[in-house]
Amino acid sequence: MTPTYELDGSDAGGQFVRTALALSVLENEPIRIENVRGNRSTPGLRHQHLAVAETMVELCDADATGVELGSETIEFDPNLETQGGHPRLEGGRYAVDIGTAGSVTLLFDAVLPLAAVLESPLRLTVTGGTDVKWSPPLDYVRHVKLPLLRQFGLVAACELERRGFYPKGGGQATLHLAPSTIEPIDLRSRGEPDGLRLYSTEAAALSEQDVAFRQAEGARERLDDGLEVRERCETTAESACPGSAIVLRLEYEAGPGDGTGLAGFTALGERGTPAERVGEDAADAANRFLAGTAPVDRHMADQTLVFLALAGGRVRVPEETDHVATSRALLEAVDVPTTLERAADGETAVVSVDSSAALLD
Repeated sequence: MTPTYELDGSDAGGQFVRTALALSVLENEPIRIENVRGNRSTPGLRHQHLAVAETMVELCDADATGVELGSETIEFDPNLETQGGHPRLEGGRYAVDIGTAGSVTLLFDAVLPLAAVLESPLRLTVTGGTDVKWSPPLDYVRHVKLPLLRQFGLVAACELERRGFYPKGGGQATLHLAPSTIEPIDLRSRGEPDGLRLYSTEAAALSEQDVAFRQAEGARERLDDGLEVRERCETTAESACPGSAIVLRLEYEAGPGDGTGLAGFTALGERGTPAERVGEDAADAANRFLAGTAPVDRHMADQTLVFLALAGGRVRVPEETDHVATSRALLEAVDVPTTLERAADGETAVVSVDSSAALLD
């Protein structure tokens, strides 16, 4: 294959690979990625990234090389049929076993934008880690990310079958994705806090220590007393090994045309860390957010950019993190220009993609 885009991942990690593959499908253009995860101590495809690449190949019946463990160069050609000048992807039912505690939710992240080119519903069941480091816990996806994106046309839901913690994984969840018309995103302003929902989970092996309750208590005591707790859910889950997670969903009044404001804050339990401290860590992140003015949390900041590329729009991010900068550079590399305007507060910035330059224009 002759790649349309030659990309260099030497200064990036797994998010670069996931988004690049998604963009290749959305543009229906072949890509070559060199120096895969080049700035990581163990570069190349690890199990989780390999699962993403293999899934993309299977969904598209794509031509690909370098899709193997440890590979530092990938070539990928989705070779989709087109209709009206736009690629069309068949849905169907698929199952993926990452084989480790690799992140289920990060694989979902790679697939979500494909809703824009789906012809029929897609059901993707993935086995791996549902609540593991360096990735959003499953409850963040279910209660923050998907509800936020549904306001802009994404038709998606996530169903949990079994929790999976590090190191054994073994969790399972299913992503239900339907053909979607993504609308321009406008997330620039934020009003007053309008409520809090709290989701605290413990493995059954930790139930005697009341870990889920103690995480929730730690978070609640650390947060502003003025926040109304609209839901408090403490769950004990069967799993292959001990583990715990907490997700806080902050709801707030949004600006005109911005829909319902949502932001999420998470923490995972670790051996030797008191459960109360885990809850406090999530609450500290929420308190930092409340002290600022951005309408999205720092993790959603870069995750919204691929949806900006689809339909255009504007998002105020809490800061220009490395992930935001890398995502912007990737969009530019595949001919989706972005702009970044720093706010007068010196911290937040508005990232924009003009609708005329968006992929679905």
